[in-house]
Amino acid sequence: MTINIILLGPPGAGKGTQARTLVEERGLVQLSTGDMLREARTSGTEMGRVVAEVMDKGQLVTDEIVIGLIREKLETVDAPGFIFDGFPRTLPQADALNDLLAGMGRQIDAVIEIQVDDTALVDRISGRFTCGNCGEVYHDQTKPTAKPGVCDLCGSTDLKRRADDNADSLKTRLLEYYKKTSPLIGYYYAKKQLHPVDGMAEMDEVGRQVAAVMDGIGGR
Repeated sequence: MTINIILLGPPGAGKGTQARTLVEERGLVQLSTGDMLREARTSGTEMGRVVAEVMDKGQLVTDEIVIGLIREKLETVDAPGFIFDGFPRTLPQADALNDLLAGMGRQIDAVIEIQVDDTALVDRISGRFTCGNCGEVYHDQTKPTAKPGVCDLCGSTDLKRRADDNADSLKTRLLEYYKKTSPLIGYYYAKKQLHPVDGMAEMDEVGRQVAAVMDGIGGR
């Protein structure tokens, strides 16, 4: 039996942090749309060639392509469960994912919504930077590196800030989230799959709430 969960929440809510914890502690596989596209582009597979052709033309990757990549992962990767991060973003994508999983005899077991305050997100996002080597996330005020310019985990000096990690860009990203993705909250609530957690709590407390959800669906 595998456990399939979706992480929902606006930009900066901490989805990536919680996903990494679930990967490390429970052996789940994180299916990030961006990572899958980058991996497929250089894979040399038929699907990879399709992805490369679309991206090289500057076109948007279709939902059908993303679903195809997800199917490929589910069929080839042996894992106790999967985390869907960054997909679905819209109601049609949610329906497509449900159809894919149902056709494989699987389902979404829980949708974890990380709830945060929009105003607090500005401070959180503005000071955020990540390690380009291992992906660890830091913050100028709440989680600086022990040694300036050096990742605590892997020792890399490749620390990066996203160009859109600023107040103006965040407002645009939040608007996009509430317009396209927030309807999924009602969608999964109606399906009795939604599990809200307090994303404004300390990171360890958020992790405990996520763990409680996982334990409740058999994700030990």
